[in-house]
Amino acid sequence: MALAAALLGAAAQAHGQLYVCSDAQGHKTYTDKRENAACKLLDLPGAMTEPPRRTAPLAVPNARPAAQAGGTPATSAAFPRVDNAEQRARDLDRRQILQDELRSEEQKLAAQRQEFNEGQPERQGNERNYATYQARVAQLKDNIGRTQQNVEALKREIANIR
Repeated sequence: MALAAALLGAAAQAHGQLYVCSDAQGHKTYTDKRENAACKLLDLPGAMTEPPRRTAPLAVPNARPAAQAGGTPATSAAFPRVDNAEQRARDLDRRQILQDELRSEEQKLAAQRQEFNEGQPERQGNERNYATYQARVAQLKDNIGRTQQNVEALKREIANIR
């Protein structure tokens, strides 16, 4: 019912007038056109009777143009540049961080595989119900897949460093 009211409100705002028409069986139809004498105009508060006026876009103060007159992206002479030695140092730091993260994820993956035990993990004391055990096995499998994806992504990221 709330959905119908929301749709009616949207339709009324879009077209200005909304009619409800009933057929011989009592089925109601909502439309923006009066189809017969049994159609009644709905009075919807907040409904627009005419389309809104088009206004000019708002100007953003201190905004820079996205492109220059020639169609090329705008560049700033004040944009900070990093020399090659500084960039190399940053890349080395990034590589070290990613390698540490990779080692951590590989250790996590090994622990998850050991717990998974090739699809036959040991049942825990709180898993009296077999469905609970199966849910934990499925969760372990999902975790292994996610960790494998992380390892692969980290390896790709390390390979992309210059």
